[in-house]
Amino acid sequence: MAFKKHIPNIFTLFNLLSGTIAVFFAVKEQLVIAAIFVFIGIIFDFFDGFMARLLNVQGELGKQLDSLADVVTSGLVPGIVMFQLILSAVSNKNWSIKGHSIQDLSLDSYLSIVYLTAIIGLLITLSAAYRLAKFNIDERQTSSFIGLPTPAASLVVLSLPLILQYSSNEIAIQLIQNTWFLIGLTLLLSYLMNAEIPLFSLKFKDYSLKNNKVKYLFVLITILLVVFFQFIAIPLVIIWYVILSMFTKEAKTI
Repeated sequence: MAFKKHIPNIFTLFNLLSGTIAVFFAVKEQLVIAAIFVFIGIIFDFFDGFMARLLNVQGELGKQLDSLADVVTSGLVPGIVMFQLILSAVSNKNWSIKGHSIQDLSLDSYLSIVYLTAIIGLLITLSAAYRLAKFNIDERQTSSFIGLPTPAASLVVLSLPLILQYSSNEIAIQLIQNTWFLIGLTLLLSYLMNAEIPLFSLKFKDYSLKNNKVKYLFVLITILLVVFFQFIAIPLVIIWYVILSMFTKEAKTI
């Protein structure tokens, strides 16, 4: 019985381990491998809650540990990845200041502009940490969410290097290589994570069609998007999730 209550925490620790490994690869600019480990971590994150409910061993320790793990996997890693993407976009962009290309500036000035711009990506890490701290003391979010969950925001960011690597869609690639798009996406995700927007949860109290119509609809459309758009489907799924929540009674009853 004593061991049973720690089973969900073991899943949470594997989430943290996956996130920690992902940090290493993200810093090394191996963003695809970092994305893979984040996806693994998010799977563990899903199963820690699932096991806690299945075994009926929810507790304060698990709640706090889960948020600490998510700060790394769904906060620190996507922040570093966005930093790297913006850094690459700025470095390859022929920006000009008062008619002079930034490549013509002194090395110190050039690096200052490039890195200060890329640091904007770390706003995702700060916003995720703030959301997770707020989530732990918000008693309204027991069965639904207020604001975009950090794993969902993380999936959007981590899909970007996968799209660059495996997609042939030129429009998507050009967007991801655009500095202003990346900065705009950073600001949007940071806002959505902490906005007072009710969103439904994918937690199932039962599996009846009657009580889970919206969830099954979401899963069905998600599968279709993945089949037709592969990795580009990931941000599309998150957009679909937010839009569907706006018309869901479950989300509105928070």
